[in-house]
Amino acid sequence: MKPLLTRPLPLLVAAVLLAVAGWLGWQTLAAREPLPEVAYTRLDGSRSGTADLKGQVLLINFWATSCTTCVAEMPQMVATHRRFEGRGLQTLAVAMQYDPPAYVARFAETRKLPFQVAIDNTGEIAKRFGDVQLTPTTFVVNRRGEIVKRYVGQPDFASLHALLDSLLAEPA
Repeated sequence: MKPLLTRPLPLLVAAVLLAVAGWLGWQTLAAREPLPEVAYTRLDGSRSGTADLKGQVLLINFWATSCTTCVAEMPQMVATHRRFEGRGLQTLAVAMQYDPPAYVARFAETRKLPFQVAIDNTGEIAKRFGDVQLTPTTFVVNRRGEIVKRYVGQPDFASLHALLDSLLAEPA
């Protein structure tokens, strides 16, 4: 038997691709992280929590008014919410601890955000979601309360929509 490095390159490439495919398959089957239970205050002052959202497909977006990518992606977040809300999608936009509440309220009002907006004034929500530091960071949660995808930076909205289509098609 020849040593691995002297074998033809296509065989080596195939072996590497097989190993990567196996690892990705294992990652897909691995236990998913559960939705953290955390209370939050909405812009209107009412209190709620992630426990109230269980059993629903969720899009949770950590953002800040000072984040240019967040501001740029927000129209697409709104469009995504509107596209899927009739099928049961719930969207929660979580403003980061350092974002002044008055700025968040003004942003939500002027852009007529159609979903819940929470202010993470203590940083506890970001901490419970794996210590979110970078914005935007978006989580997709299935009906079983499992985080199925985490996007750091602006999501690829076509793949996000395909994922939401798939999750919303699953039985409740």
